[in-house]
Amino acid sequence: VDKHRMDHVPFGLVLGDDKKKFKTRSGEVTKLVDLLDEAVSRSRKQLEERMGQEGSTTQMSKEDLDEASTKIGYGCVKYADLRQHRISDYQFSYDKMLDMKGNTAVYLMYAYARIKSIGVKAGVSQAELLSSLPSVSHAKEYQLVLHVLKFPEVLERVMDGLLPHLMCEFLYETAEKFNDFYRDCKVVGDPLQNQRLVICEGVAAVMKAGMHLLGITPLEKI
Repeated sequence: VDKHRMDHVPFGLVLGDDKKKFKTRSGEVTKLVDLLDEAVSRSRKQLEERMGQEGSTTQMSKEDLDEASTKIGYGCVKYADLRQHRISDYQFSYDKMLDMKGNTAVYLMYAYARIKSIGVKAGVSQAELLSSLPSVSHAKEYQLVLHVLKFPEVLERVMDGLLPHLMCEFLYETAEKFNDFYRDCKVVGDPLQNQRLVICEGVAAVMKAGMHLLGITPLEKI
């Protein structure tokens, strides 16, 4: 049985600020490589500004900064395109795609890095967590765990309909629900620390898998 599948699917247009087909100022079609280079440049500037802020925990070597800028820049362009329903037109905006508070790749990447930092801060090994089950006694724990368990279902819907925006929506909701959980449920130093660390590890694994499917490489530390 042939396991390969080929589908012809329609796509919407990428629009500029004038809501017309995205072009350069000279009227030429914009090359993807130029979009990516500009996104990397802007993400680097954004990281440098964060590093320069008083009390900032974002500190990187030149090599780490180059790597982070590239991964964030490329990821933001991919996510900005994939988060739209593929048959819908959308307006291209660097400011929107690099927004750290919206439904963007950079928001997801910072959320993922934050989750990974919790495990590092706790100093608990993966082996120690194997004997722990996730705690679901708190409403925010229950809601987050229940949501993460929907990952296989979402993946199936993405594949059946060829609709990657559903994965983007799922990952954004995951990050939002995790933030709600982390706000209301102390992790490090709590009597339920290990049970909650299991939740953190599960969320991180799902987010990493989801971003990988979208062609986005998450960062363990930003």
